[in-house]
Amino acid sequence: MNKLHVGILCAMVGDQDEALEWYTNKLGFELRGDVTYGDWRWVTVGAPGQDDFEISLINPDVRPDLAPKIREMMALGGLNGIIVQTDDCRASYEELKARGVEFTSEPEDVFYGVDCGFRDPFGNGFRLTQVAPVTVPPTPETMPSA
Repeated sequence: MNKLHVGILCAMVGDQDEALEWYTNKLGFELRGDVTYGDWRWVTVGAPGQDDFEISLINPDVRPDLAPKIREMMALGGLNGIIVQTDDCRASYEELKARGVEFTSEPEDVFYGVDCGFRDPFGNGFRLTQVAPVTVPPTPETMPSA
């Protein structure tokens, strides 16, 4: 599989064991940590060979008092989903699709490279992105409209 890189830290999931199975079997991520603090379980996964980022699979039902704080923290990141970078978006798309990942969009050329989307079974959105080498900065004409 092409090398994948994760770019955000939290995914809200309903069942951490089910999520762990999906993230490891469908995305090929590896378990980084599985620790329980009282009634709070912290499970983390990450792309093999990438040590700087990992995804925490958080079940807000266990500690509903923390769920609004976690959602606020995620919102402050300014992202609409989990960014997964790849060396070849189209090849990674085909590989993940063959593993049963259901995509919400097909790879398309965008101003920064190639991009497509999918969701995990818990509704967390992903962007599978291949960033093209940029030799000329984007201009207002080449930027997408807001």
